[in-house]
Amino acid sequence: MNENPADLAPELCVLLAAALGLVHGLFLPRDRQGRVAVTCAAGLAAGFAAAAVAASRPALTAFDAFAVDPITHVTRLAVLGTTLGAVALAAGGVRGHPRESEHHVLMLLAALGTMLLGASTDLLVLAAAYLLASVPAYALAGFGRDAPGTEAALKYYLMGALLGVAMLGGVTLLYGVGRGTSYAVLQEGLGAAPAAAVAAGAVALLAGPLFKAGAVPGHFWVPDVAEGAPRAVAAFVTTVPKIGAFAALYRIGAQALPPGAAGWPALAGTVAAATMTLGNLAAFGQDNVRRLLAYSTIGQAGFLLVPVAMAGRGDLARPALLFYVAAYAVTNLGAFAVVVATGRDELSGYTGLLRDAPLLGGSLTVCLLGFVGTPPTAVFVGKVLMFGAALDGGQVWLAVVAALNTVASVFYYLRWIVPLFGRPDGPFRPARGPAAVAVTAAALSLALGTGAGAVLAR
Repeated sequence: MNENPADLAPELCVLLAAALGLVHGLFLPRDRQGRVAVTCAAGLAAGFAAAAVAASRPALTAFDAFAVDPITHVTRLAVLGTTLGAVALAAGGVRGHPRESEHHVLMLLAALGTMLLGASTDLLVLAAAYLLASVPAYALAGFGRDAPGTEAALKYYLMGALLGVAMLGGVTLLYGVGRGTSYAVLQEGLGAAPAAAVAAGAVALLAGPLFKAGAVPGHFWVPDVAEGAPRAVAAFVTTVPKIGAFAALYRIGAQALPPGAAGWPALAGTVAAATMTLGNLAAFGQDNVRRLLAYSTIGQAGFLLVPVAMAGRGDLARPALLFYVAAYAVTNLGAFAVVVATGRDELSGYTGLLRDAPLLGGSLTVCLLGFVGTPPTAVFVGKVLMFGAALDGGQVWLAVVAALNTVASVFYYLRWIVPLFGRPDGPFRPARGPAAVAVTAAALSLALGTGAGAVLAR
């Protein structure tokens, strides 16, 4: 076998940083484990640099199971960048904790699994990546060891285990009728397989990635984890795993299933419509900002599923998904960073933020308006591409549903934006590290939006 491990340099950087973090944690005193955060951040930065270099090279397949192509490049860069931000958000909150080093290492291992999830072109590797992306996240959800965190971790685990078993059943069924686990072999073999068996296998297979994406019917864990887990963990699990999940879903539709098999456009389109509608409607009555952002992420997952439904049916589907998922990652991390910086969970607690902390309040406003799809934010460009992909694929009804949900989402985001202009009851004392992450994320959202032409041209 003539394979080059350097093709997986970003993943190896993350793995090495995680291993070094564990070793450091064994020997460092409890009050000096902050060095592990520096080690993990250095590994993520090195992986990001390696991923940027790899993005300039021709596409290839490594070890017959990992695609190194534009989908993988965007997945790597988005996962590494947002994980670096999540480590910065968590650093202050876990400083001095007896398990500080393990917290950072768990984030890196979950990020590594997410990267493999998005790059996998084999069902067996997909299943292994799903487990690696999931198990560390379960531990992170309950890291606070309090009642809400324990309940959130239990719900997260049970939902993940149930849908993971369903996914393994789908892998088994598709392997049996497609005579292989490689996506290329499946796309050829499933064409002659019984349509009912292919449909059943595809539906079961989707259970795992849809759980990671926080989409219907695997969305039940999202509000509880967003509210019950530590704030930095909530930012991580509602952002990073989705990146790999949507990349995996797109690959399944475009590379593993024959065109039109299992009624893919109708199936994925129906899930997209149900997900965005449920998320947006459920967000209306939320006064807790973490639950509001949780239902917002569910609604955004529905929008992201639109280009997934168009996989293989037009030229706009792939760029729409890749740009939107990167835009979503930056925007969601920025919104959660404001929550971490202020330490406030209720909408009423943000009254006057723009007056007392203009930079932080402005960053939150940019992120919330970005979720709506307001120019010149990055999500605006992502939504334009998403609508174009739906129309290009002949799914006008899905574009109409997405448009109605976009209008509906304006109202609950405004419930958070309007109080920002009021008079504060007391001074805000935001944490500097998370505030810097929020400002950086908002700036990146604007930069991606205004420079979308140059980004898409690459």
